[in-house]
Order: sequence, then structure tokens, then C-alpha cells
Amino acid sequence: MTLRICVGGATGWVGKSLVSAIARADDLELAGAIARRHAGEDAGSAAGGATLGVVIRATVDEALAGGADVFIDYTKPDAVKGNALAAIAKGVAVVVGTSGLTADDYAELDRAARAKRVGVIAAGNFSLTAALLQHCALLAARHLPQWEIVDYAHADKVDAPSGTARELAERMAQVKRPAIGRPLDQVHGTREARGATIEGVQVHSLRLPGFVIACEAIFGLPDERLAIRHDAGTSAAPYIAGTLLAARRVKGVVGLVRGLDTLLFGDAA
Repeated sequence: MTLRICVGGATGWVGKSLVSAIARADDLELAGAIARRHAGEDAGSAAGGATLGVVIRATVDEALAGGADVFIDYTKPDAVKGNALAAIAKGVAVVVGTSGLTADDYAELDRAARAKRVGVIAAGNFSLTAALLQHCALLAARHLPQWEIVDYAHADKVDAPSGTARELAERMAQVKRPAIGRPLDQVHGTREARGATIEGVQVHSLRLPGFVIACEAIFGLPDERLAIRHDAGTSAAPYIAGTLLAARRVKGVVGLVRGLDTLLFGDAA
């Protein structure tokens, strides 16, 4: 059975590679595409490949008018929740690859998906190595009392922290909240230097030229520490296989599944 896919952000960094990968897959069909600035163009040629006969639309409602089984979102932080809710309202399963959503946003998507009896699979990062970062960090959090997260990205990245870092903090906090050496209200100097607190976890975001995307969970014990880090390169290729794995499995899900590692390894939390 062929799975019909609609891609949000079809002319973006990941979206272009997704469109091409879907076109090459025997079991997938590109059923729709969204990109406001390229509305009216052919999705295949806009992605740098051959024409596919799929016209890019400006909105989710337009792109899903012809029907689809799965909507994949790689748009922007200010658009992703509205896009996902619009797809869910139509009874379409959703894969969320866009970062910037909060725990409350994910809870809202979960409620909407359960009401419609459809699935949502969301991940701050769909690469296999990032999934291993999540999995190993969750296991370490079961045994170690203190940790913080450092999030690295290029200078013009809009969201802080990254989706990978936020997801990691929120999911590690489900294992337990880390201990903290000096309570934050006792810090002298500039309190913000200790980072942002996300679900009890301190997260530090660096935004500098020279970085693409990286995320590091650092655990500390007296006289020793453990660092688990993921670094991404400049290509979107690492995210494609994980995203399409989620698309192929999301029809068997009801409600929200968060993290590619959950699909691959179960819930380590």
C-alpha cells in the first residue's frame, strides 16, 4: 500500500531533501506540499529535481484538499502548531520535525490527536545519532544525580534552546529532576549566566558562527564527569531516514509519541 505524504516546508533545508526522497521511494507518494513563498510552483522542480505534478500550496487546508495519509511539518516555530492542529482536524496523521514547541504545545497536540484517533510523532531531531544521544542520556539520568545541557547552533537560529535540547531537557526531567549544587536564588552576580531552567534542568544556548547544530548532556559526580554529545553536519541527509521511518509508523499510533528514540528503543524514562 502506498502512503500519501504532504510536506510542510517543502522548499526548506530539510523539506527539499524530503520531497526528493519521497519521490524515489516505492511505497511513498507525494500528495501535497506547502511553502508560502513558492506557492503555485511544482514541488519537484522547486526542490531542485524533476517535475512531479504536485503544485505547492500556501496553506495546510489547500495542500490537504486532495487527501493525504500523513502530514510532515518542517516549517517554522511560529507555524508548526497551527499546521499540525489543522492536519489533525482533518483526520491526518502528523510527523513534526520543526523545533520550537513547548511541553504544553505537545500536550495540546496529544489531546487533539486522541480526540480524532490519529497519531502524532514528534522529535526535536530525527537523526539516528541524535536518537542515541536521547536514549543514552535518559539511561544516564536514571543513575546520576546532576546534569545540565549545552545547546550549540549557528548565529541566526531563531529558537533557543533548539528543539533537540528542549526535548532532551523535558524528557530527562521525566526520569527525575536533577539536583543543583547552589540554589539559583542564591547565585551572586547575573542569574541568567546559569542558563534557562526547563522543567528543572539548566540549559545553556550558544549561538555563534561555525556551529551547525549540536547538543550536549553533561553529568557530574565528584572528581568525574560524563558528556554525551551529538553534532550535526551541514547536510539535511541525517534527518531524512528517521523522518520517513516516523511517517511509515505514525498510522499505527494514536496520540503523541515524542522522540525517534522512543520508536527505536522504547521509553527509557
